[in-house]
Amino acid sequence: MKRTPIDEKVVNEVIERFGIRPAGKGTIREIVKIVNDIEEITGEEFVRMEMGVPGLDPTFVGTEAEMIALRKGVASKYPNIEGIKPLKEETARFIRLFLDVEVEPRHCVPTVGAMMGGMASFMVVNRSDHTRTGTLFLDPGFPVQKQQCLVLGHEYGSFDLYDFRGEKLRKKLEEEILKGKYSSMLYSNPNNPSWICLNEEELAIIGEISRKYDITVIEDLAYFGMDFRKDISIPGEPPFQPTVAKFTNNYLLLISSSKAFSYAGQRIGVMVIAPRLFDRRYPDLKRYYSSDKFGHAMIYGALYALSAGATHTTQYALAAILKAVNDGKYNYISEVREYGEKARIMKQIFLRHGFRIVYDRDIDVPIADGFYFTISYPGFTGPELLEELLFYGISAISLSITGSTREEGLRACVSQVRRDQFEVLEKRLSRFKADHPIPE
Repeated sequence: MKRTPIDEKVVNEVIERFGIRPAGKGTIREIVKIVNDIEEITGEEFVRMEMGVPGLDPTFVGTEAEMIALRKGVASKYPNIEGIKPLKEETARFIRLFLDVEVEPRHCVPTVGAMMGGMASFMVVNRSDHTRTGTLFLDPGFPVQKQQCLVLGHEYGSFDLYDFRGEKLRKKLEEEILKGKYSSMLYSNPNNPSWICLNEEELAIIGEISRKYDITVIEDLAYFGMDFRKDISIPGEPPFQPTVAKFTNNYLLLISSSKAFSYAGQRIGVMVIAPRLFDRRYPDLKRYYSSDKFGHAMIYGALYALSAGATHTTQYALAAILKAVNDGKYNYISEVREYGEKARIMKQIFLRHGFRIVYDRDIDVPIADGFYFTISYPGFTGPELLEELLFYGISAISLSITGSTREEGLRACVSQVRRDQFEVLEKRLSRFKADHPIPE
């Protein structure tokens, strides 16, 4: 057995006990469990890049507002399923100030995290027309969203967006839509895991296709404003967060508090429904809901059935955060910019030791430094590379579970890696390279 930084016998025993080989085929949460078990047995700390957990303290204004709400006794009261008035008003304001898009408070509905927003979206959009019951995913993407479709019994299709940037996107979208029976399409922007960022031209194409084929666009803005090449931090002033809402009136926006506001543990997000879509009637919705009106079916059908409303106190937290941002008193971008700085340093460490960046360009410019980046190493598939790195105390997830066509790659998340671990990462990768020399 070779002498690796983490005891080879322990790593093999944990993986065998878990029953996934190579370990890189595991889901995000399965990799988390494997690494937790190895750390507990060996006492060795990993450089953990497998899970997108915020690495910053929660936003202070949010925790304070939540504690005030608790002391006022709202924990004993069911929240209004449509959302509390302050959150709905501040969300509409936020959309106007940071996306330059007009919506009313009634179009803004709290959800138990953006993941529940996605689930509810599929439950309504993909049931609005009995002849179309699926979602087209612009991959790579968050694997659980496809799992949600599977749980609901919905069909889905996908393609790797990286191969069809710019004007090429129009033809590819039409090809996929014509051969599939899609009610919706979904993408994240910035993208998890590749961190590519769709530009205005591409969003205009998506909007055009949405209008032409009557496809509802579900835009996942989990990393709102985190393309750090632009400063999207001044309320009401450009540049704004790019959005398909500028180009179609058939959209749902999923806004998350998890990454931008470091409020992941409280599971609070907001769904913004396009005004025209909110009031649109779909007779087929009556198969499942009491009303054929989209907004009513979403709130009193899907969201009511899922959770009967988002947690009362967390709604006050997010309302306070958004108010501080809208008022220009809290610049959240200045805090989360730390992720981009860490990504820049970590990429260089990996590149020095023979690794390559898989998704490395945004059409004709270098990819941004952000919450995620992607890596590969010659001679390994993604799942194989992930398992091998476990012996060196480094974790990530395989791109193969994200819908990526780059099956040799891994997604690395920077959030849980502390700056004092950079030296450890350097040493472990140096050892990895020595044990796995790259052929000339």
